[in-house]
Amino acid sequence: MATEKKTKEVTIEEKLKALFDLQKVCTQIDKIHTIRGELPLEVQDLEDEIEGLQTRAANLEEEVQTLSNNIVARKNAIKEAEMKINKYQAQQESVRNNREYDAISKEIEYEDLEKQLCEKKIREHVQDMDKKQSQLEEVHELVKDRSIDLESKRQELETIEEETKGDVEKLEKKVSDISKNIDERLLNAFNRIRSGARNGLAVVTVQRDACGGCFNKIPPQRQLDIRLRKKIIVCEYCGRILVDDWDKPADEK
Repeated sequence: MATEKKTKEVTIEEKLKALFDLQKVCTQIDKIHTIRGELPLEVQDLEDEIEGLQTRAANLEEEVQTLSNNIVARKNAIKEAEMKINKYQAQQESVRNNREYDAISKEIEYEDLEKQLCEKKIREHVQDMDKKQSQLEEVHELVKDRSIDLESKRQELETIEEETKGDVEKLEKKVSDISKNIDERLLNAFNRIRSGARNGLAVVTVQRDACGGCFNKIPPQRQLDIRLRKKIIVCEYCGRILVDDWDKPADEK
């Protein structure tokens, strides 16, 4: 008859020790990330800025092209107006009365006004084009400068990541191994507290009779409970998990 394999029950003390060790390893990973400093954010900001500048450049190029098309259309309109003026002037030579002459004169006047309007619009379009071309050159220069900065920041970040890659992989392996000894509910609580803590500390020890996270005083009886390692105790002020310091000699506690 097959016997069921009994799994070893993890004690509260073992859970607390696992949380203590997990926090130590996570803190080491945090220190490596600190070495990287603001570089990841700086790289992201530069990438976003360059993308925005490229969008701005594309919009300017589209506006310049639209103005160029408008200029061509206005020039064609001028040619058409001139052809009509020539035609009307030729017709004036063969009019039979003053009424016909005045009617044709009004048509010539209208086409001349159309021509003048087109010429005015062309001058405005040329001015707008010059302005937008100048803006486009400035944007292209900015993209060039920011691209140089981005490449420098990327290289710096890649160098740091390459130098710390091995250490991070080893530490992440430790995190995985330690996490296996912590039940899912407790591990989720650890990750939740850690993500909400500014310094990444979800598990802290008692330091000078106070919480090592928020530095609020801890009553003596509660400190005794922490040292006994029989309960999972949470700081009533900051919500961090309070544990005994396994690295500290017993005579110093």
